[in-house]
Amino acid sequence: MKSNFKNQLAVMSVQYVHYTLDYYIESMRKNSIKNIDLWGGLFHYCSLDYNEEEAKEKLLQIKYKLTDLDMKVVMYTPETLNYPYSISSCESKTIERTINYFKRAIDDALILGCDKVFINSGCAPRNLPREESWNRAVDSVKKICNYAQKKNVTIVMEQLQPYESNLVVTLEDMKRFFKEVNSDVLKVCIDVVAMAVSNETIEQYFEAFGTDKIYSIHFCDSNHYILGDGNLPLKEYLNTLEKYNFKGLIDLEINDSIYWENPHESVVKSLEYYNLFLM
Repeated sequence: MKSNFKNQLAVMSVQYVHYTLDYYIESMRKNSIKNIDLWGGLFHYCSLDYNEEEAKEKLLQIKYKLTDLDMKVVMYTPETLNYPYSISSCESKTIERTINYFKRAIDDALILGCDKVFINSGCAPRNLPREESWNRAVDSVKKICNYAQKKNVTIVMEQLQPYESNLVVTLEDMKRFFKEVNSDVLKVCIDVVAMAVSNETIEQYFEAFGTDKIYSIHFCDSNHYILGDGNLPLKEYLNTLEKYNFKGLIDLEINDSIYWENPHESVVKSLEYYNLFLM
Protein backbone atom coordinates (compact mmCIF):
# COMPACT_ATOMS: atom_id res chain seq x y z
CA MET A 1 0.00 0.00 0.00
CA LYS A 2 2.74 2.45 0.90
CA SER A 3 4.25 2.05 -2.54
CA ASN A 4 0.97 3.30 -4.05
CA PHE A 5 1.30 6.54 -2.11
CA LYS A 6 4.02 7.66 -4.50
CA ASN A 7 1.60 7.42 -7.43
CA GLN A 8 -1.07 9.27 -5.44
CA LEU A 9 1.17 12.26 -4.73
CA ALA A 10 0.47 15.63 -6.37
CA VAL A 11 1.88 19.12 -5.87
CA MET A 12 -0.25 22.25 -5.99
CA SER A 13 1.39 25.06 -7.95
CA VAL A 14 0.28 27.79 -5.52
CA GLN A 15 3.66 28.01 -3.74
CA TYR A 16 5.17 28.95 -7.12
CA VAL A 17 3.07 32.12 -7.12
CA HIS A 18 6.11 34.31 -7.87
CA TYR A 19 7.24 32.12 -10.77
CA THR A 20 5.90 31.25 -14.21
CA LEU A 21 4.00 28.07 -14.99
CA ASP A 22 6.94 26.83 -17.08
CA TYR A 23 9.19 27.13 -14.03
CA TYR A 24 6.74 25.11 -11.95
CA ILE A 25 6.45 22.41 -14.62
CA GLU A 26 10.23 22.13 -14.88
CA SER A 27 10.43 21.84 -11.09
CA MET A 28 7.89 19.00 -11.21
CA ARG A 29 9.96 17.28 -13.90
CA LYS A 30 13.10 17.51 -11.78
CA ASN A 31 11.17 16.12 -8.81
CA SER A 32 9.60 13.30 -10.89
CA ILE A 33 6.07 14.50 -10.06
CA LYS A 34 3.44 13.36 -12.56
CA ASN A 35 0.24 14.65 -10.89
CA ILE A 36 -0.39 18.36 -11.29
CA ASP A 37 -2.72 20.46 -9.13
CA LEU A 38 -2.96 23.58 -11.25
CA TRP A 39 -3.68 26.70 -9.22
CA GLY A 40 -5.67 29.15 -11.32
CA GLY A 41 -3.91 32.45 -10.72
CA LEU A 42 -1.10 34.67 -11.96
CA PHE A 43 1.50 33.87 -13.24
CA HIS A 44 0.17 30.42 -14.12
CA TYR A 45 -3.27 30.55 -15.69
CA CYS A 46 -5.91 33.17 -14.92
CA SER A 47 -9.14 32.79 -16.90
CA LEU A 48 -9.84 36.51 -16.59
CA ASP A 49 -7.11 37.16 -19.15
CA TYR A 50 -8.74 35.22 -22.00
CA ASN A 51 -11.95 35.01 -23.95
CA GLU A 52 -13.38 31.54 -24.60
CA GLU A 53 -11.36 30.77 -27.71
CA GLU A 54 -8.14 32.22 -26.31
CA ALA A 55 -8.61 30.22 -23.10
CA LYS A 56 -9.07 26.99 -25.04
CA GLU A 57 -5.87 27.62 -27.00
CA LYS A 58 -3.90 28.45 -23.85
CA LEU A 59 -5.23 25.46 -21.91
CA LEU A 60 -4.51 23.05 -24.73
CA GLN A 61 -0.95 24.37 -24.87
CA ILE A 62 -0.61 23.58 -21.16
CA LYS A 63 -2.20 20.15 -21.57
CA TYR A 64 0.04 19.14 -24.50
CA LYS A 65 3.17 20.36 -22.72
CA LEU A 66 2.28 18.27 -19.68
CA THR A 67 1.40 15.25 -21.81
CA ASP A 68 4.79 15.40 -23.52
CA LEU A 69 6.35 15.18 -20.05
CA ASP A 70 4.06 12.32 -18.98
CA MET A 71 2.25 14.66 -16.55
CA LYS A 72 -1.45 15.26 -16.06
CA VAL A 73 -3.65 17.86 -14.34
CA VAL A 74 -5.50 15.87 -11.68
CA MET A 75 -6.99 18.89 -9.90
CA TYR A 76 -7.81 22.39 -11.06
CA THR A 77 -7.84 24.89 -8.19
CA PRO A 78 -9.14 28.27 -9.36
CA GLU A 79 -8.25 31.13 -7.01
CA THR A 80 -11.46 32.01 -5.16
CA LEU A 81 -10.55 32.43 -1.50
CA ASN A 82 -9.94 36.13 -1.89
CA TYR A 83 -11.22 39.16 -3.79
CA PRO A 84 -13.20 39.49 -6.05
CA TYR A 85 -15.14 36.24 -5.47
CA SER A 86 -17.57 35.08 -2.83
CA ILE A 87 -20.23 32.36 -2.81
CA SER A 88 -21.84 33.89 0.30
CA SER A 89 -21.82 37.61 -0.49
CA CYS A 90 -24.82 39.75 0.41
CA GLU A 91 -24.43 41.28 -3.08
CA SER A 92 -26.25 39.20 -5.68
CA LYS A 93 -23.99 40.39 -8.49
CA THR A 94 -20.93 39.11 -6.62
CA ILE A 95 -22.51 35.68 -6.18
CA GLU A 96 -23.55 35.60 -9.83
CA ARG A 97 -20.01 36.50 -10.93
CA THR A 98 -18.56 33.82 -8.65
CA ILE A 99 -20.89 31.08 -9.88
CA ASN A 100 -20.12 32.01 -13.50
CA TYR A 101 -16.42 31.94 -12.65
CA PHE A 102 -16.78 28.37 -11.35
CA LYS A 103 -18.75 27.32 -14.40
CA ARG A 104 -15.88 28.64 -16.49
CA ALA A 105 -13.43 26.76 -14.23
CA ILE A 106 -15.36 23.52 -14.84
CA ASP A 107 -15.18 24.06 -18.59
CA ASP A 108 -11.49 24.96 -18.36
CA ALA A 109 -10.72 21.84 -16.34
CA LEU A 110 -12.27 19.64 -19.01
CA ILE A 111 -10.10 21.23 -21.70
CA LEU A 112 -7.10 20.39 -19.53
CA GLY A 113 -8.28 16.78 -19.41
CA CYS A 114 -9.20 17.09 -15.73
CA ASP A 115 -12.57 16.29 -14.14
CA LYS A 116 -11.89 17.65 -10.63
CA VAL A 117 -12.38 21.31 -9.59
CA PHE A 118 -11.53 22.59 -6.13
CA ILE A 119 -13.65 24.87 -3.94
CA ASN A 120 -13.93 26.18 -0.41
CA SER A 121 -16.53 28.27 1.41
CA GLY A 122 -14.48 31.45 1.57
CA CYS A 123 -15.34 33.98 4.26
CA ALA A 124 -18.61 35.86 4.61
CA PRO A 125 -18.79 39.38 6.14
CA ARG A 126 -18.23 38.71 9.82
CA ASN A 127 -20.54 41.55 10.88
CA LEU A 128 -23.55 39.95 9.17
CA PRO A 129 -25.65 37.04 10.47
CA ARG A 130 -23.71 33.85 9.80
CA GLU A 131 -26.80 31.79 9.08
CA GLU A 132 -27.86 34.06 6.24
CA SER A 133 -24.37 33.87 4.71
CA TRP A 134 -24.36 30.10 5.20
CA ASN A 135 -27.60 29.71 3.30
CA ARG A 136 -26.28 31.79 0.41
CA ALA A 137 -23.12 29.66 0.29
CA VAL A 138 -25.15 26.44 0.22
CA ASP A 139 -27.35 27.78 -2.57
CA SER A 140 -24.31 28.84 -4.60
CA VAL A 141 -22.57 25.47 -4.28
CA LYS A 142 -25.79 23.70 -5.23
CA LYS A 143 -25.85 25.67 -8.48
CA ILE A 144 -22.16 24.98 -9.11
CA CYS A 145 -22.64 21.26 -8.44
CA ASN A 146 -25.67 21.13 -10.72
CA TYR A 147 -23.57 22.52 -13.55
CA ALA A 148 -20.69 20.19 -12.69
CA GLN A 149 -22.99 17.16 -12.73
CA LYS A 150 -24.12 18.01 -16.26
CA LYS A 151 -20.46 18.11 -17.28
CA ASN A 152 -19.46 14.94 -15.35
CA VAL A 153 -17.07 16.94 -13.16
CA THR A 154 -16.44 16.43 -9.44
CA ILE A 155 -16.30 19.40 -7.06
CA VAL A 156 -13.82 18.85 -4.22
CA MET A 157 -14.26 20.96 -1.07
CA GLU A 158 -11.99 21.61 1.90
CA GLN A 159 -12.59 23.10 5.32
CA LEU A 160 -10.73 26.29 6.27
CA GLN A 161 -9.18 27.76 9.39
CA PRO A 162 -11.13 30.26 11.55
CA TYR A 163 -8.90 33.14 10.48
CA GLU A 164 -9.74 32.32 6.86
CA SER A 165 -13.47 31.75 7.19
CA ASN A 166 -16.52 32.05 9.40
CA LEU A 167 -18.40 29.36 7.48
CA VAL A 168 -16.97 25.86 6.90
CA VAL A 169 -14.11 25.41 9.38
CA THR A 170 -14.83 22.16 11.26
CA LEU A 171 -15.90 18.59 10.58
CA GLU A 172 -19.37 19.39 11.87
CA ASP A 173 -19.56 22.31 9.44
CA MET A 174 -18.50 20.01 6.60
CA LYS A 175 -21.11 17.41 7.54
CA ARG A 176 -23.88 19.99 7.68
CA PHE A 177 -22.80 21.72 4.46
CA PHE A 178 -22.61 18.48 2.49
CA LYS A 179 -26.00 17.38 3.81
CA GLU A 180 -27.63 20.65 2.78
CA VAL A 181 -26.01 20.80 -0.66
CA ASN A 182 -26.93 17.13 -1.15
CA SER A 183 -24.99 16.50 -4.36
CA ASP A 184 -23.32 13.30 -5.48
CA VAL A 185 -20.59 15.27 -7.27
CA LEU A 186 -19.45 17.10 -4.10
CA LYS A 187 -16.46 15.34 -2.51
CA VAL A 188 -14.23 15.98 0.50
CA CYS A 189 -10.68 17.27 0.76
CA ILE A 190 -9.22 17.03 4.25
CA ASP A 191 -6.90 19.97 4.87
CA VAL A 192 -4.67 18.62 7.64
CA VAL A 193 -3.72 22.10 8.89
CA ALA A 194 -7.33 23.23 9.34
CA MET A 195 -8.14 19.81 10.79
CA ALA A 196 -5.40 20.11 13.40
CA VAL A 197 -6.43 23.66 14.32
CA SER A 198 -9.90 22.30 15.09
CA ASN A 199 -8.40 19.45 17.15
CA GLU A 200 -9.84 16.85 14.80
CA THR A 201 -8.41 13.68 13.28
CA ILE A 202 -8.32 11.98 9.90
CA GLU A 203 -10.11 9.01 11.46
CA GLN A 204 -13.06 11.23 12.34
CA TYR A 205 -13.38 12.39 8.73
CA PHE A 206 -13.28 8.86 7.37
CA GLU A 207 -15.81 7.66 9.91
CA ALA A 208 -18.10 10.61 9.09
CA PHE A 209 -17.87 10.51 5.28
CA GLY A 210 -16.49 7.09 4.34
CA THR A 211 -13.71 6.37 1.87
CA ASP A 212 -15.85 6.95 -1.22
CA LYS A 213 -16.63 10.56 -0.31
CA ILE A 214 -13.06 11.61 0.55
CA TYR A 215 -11.15 12.35 -2.64
CA SER A 216 -8.03 14.21 -1.54
CA ILE A 217 -5.82 15.29 1.34
CA HIS A 218 -4.09 18.67 1.51
CA PHE A 219 -0.85 17.37 2.95
CA CYS A 220 1.70 19.67 4.59
CA ASP A 221 3.07 20.49 8.00
CA SER A 222 1.72 23.04 10.46
CA ASN A 223 1.11 26.52 8.97
CA HIS A 224 1.40 24.88 5.54
CA TYR A 225 5.14 24.40 6.08
CA ILE A 226 7.25 21.88 4.19
CA LEU A 227 7.03 18.33 5.50
CA GLY A 228 9.03 17.94 8.70
CA ASP A 229 9.37 21.66 9.44
CA GLY A 230 6.32 21.86 11.68
CA ASN A 231 4.85 19.79 14.49
CA LEU A 232 2.03 17.82 12.86
CA PRO A 233 2.16 13.99 13.21
CA LEU A 234 2.53 13.47 9.47
CA LYS A 235 3.69 9.86 9.64
CA GLU A 236 0.68 9.08 11.81
CA TYR A 237 -1.54 10.72 9.18
CA LEU A 238 -0.04 8.56 6.44
CA ASN A 239 -0.46 5.43 8.56
CA THR A 240 -4.13 6.34 8.97
CA LEU A 241 -4.53 6.73 5.20
CA GLU A 242 -3.01 3.29 4.82
CA LYS A 243 -5.40 1.91 7.45
CA TYR A 244 -8.40 3.18 5.49
CA ASN A 245 -6.95 2.01 2.16
CA PHE A 246 -7.09 5.57 0.84
CA LYS A 247 -6.79 5.66 -2.93
CA GLY A 248 -7.30 9.38 -3.50
CA LEU A 249 -4.93 12.27 -3.99
CA ILE A 250 -2.22 13.19 -1.48
CA ASP A 251 -1.73 16.79 -2.50
CA LEU A 252 1.26 18.77 -1.22
CA GLU A 253 -0.04 22.24 -0.39
CA ILE A 254 3.11 24.02 0.75
CA ASN A 255 1.73 27.52 1.03
CA ASP A 256 3.65 29.89 3.24
CA SER A 257 5.37 33.05 2.02
CA ILE A 258 8.67 31.94 3.58
CA TYR A 259 8.99 29.49 0.67
CA TRP A 260 8.02 31.83 -2.16
CA GLU A 261 11.60 32.72 -3.05
CA ASN A 262 12.64 29.09 -3.54
CA PRO A 263 9.56 26.90 -4.00
CA HIS A 264 11.53 24.21 -5.81
CA GLU A 265 13.63 23.57 -2.73
CA SER A 266 10.47 23.38 -0.59
CA VAL A 267 9.25 20.48 -2.73
CA VAL A 268 12.67 18.78 -2.76
CA LYS A 269 12.81 18.79 1.05
CA SER A 270 9.19 17.67 1.38
CA LEU A 271 9.79 14.74 -0.95
CA GLU A 272 12.85 13.68 1.02
CA TYR A 273 10.66 13.45 4.11
CA TYR A 274 7.76 11.81 2.27
CA ASN A 275 9.94 9.16 0.64
CA LEU A 276 11.31 8.07 4.00
CA PHE A 277 7.82 6.89 4.88
CA LEU A 278 7.60 4.82 1.71
CA MET A 279 10.78 2.90 2.42
